[in-house]
Amino acid sequence: MEYILIFIAAVFVNNVVLAQFLGICPFLGVSKKVETAVGMSAAVTFVLTIATIVTFLVQKYVLDAFGLGFMQTISFILIIAALVQMVEIILKKVSPALYQALGVFLPLITTNCCILGVAILVIQKEYNLMESVVYAISTAIGFALALIIFAGVREQLAMTNVPEGMKGTPIALITAGLLAMAFMGFSGIV
Repeated sequence: MEYILIFIAAVFVNNVVLAQFLGICPFLGVSKKVETAVGMSAAVTFVLTIATIVTFLVQKYVLDAFGLGFMQTISFILIIAALVQMVEIILKKVSPALYQALGVFLPLITTNCCILGVAILVIQKEYNLMESVVYAISTAIGFALALIIFAGVREQLAMTNVPEGMKGTPIALITAGLLAMAFMGFSGIV
């Protein structure tokens, strides 16, 4: 039951993008096409899950064991950067089209505060390894859900007659705000 509550809370109630405002850069930057949003979601899901596992183990068995808790942020950033480089190399070999579509946003996963935020949150919430993995996967699903819905709405907005002063970023931010309010409706669940 605990894992189900973690899942529902991470995906809907405390959505990392819409409630905690982490990962806004890729949310706004890669959300113009659903296809690109799906690719970015897959990359973030992979990196977020692996980074959470690795950073959890480093925190428990290295930093805490040797009294190096003050090195948490810098060590987590280095781990995430290494994982993103690995994903970039794999995508370049396996799916060059997706690699090209993601463009500059793939290296930006390194600085995506969503990934660092989740790695730090699982430590702060004192989750065990299994709860940390469930939280990471759930957060990634929540990120993907918000990103793909937002990309779909933006694709539809591109085909509508939007007033000149609202085109581009203004209408995107209003849409993101409406999406965040829609997700607030889930707050009574957990």
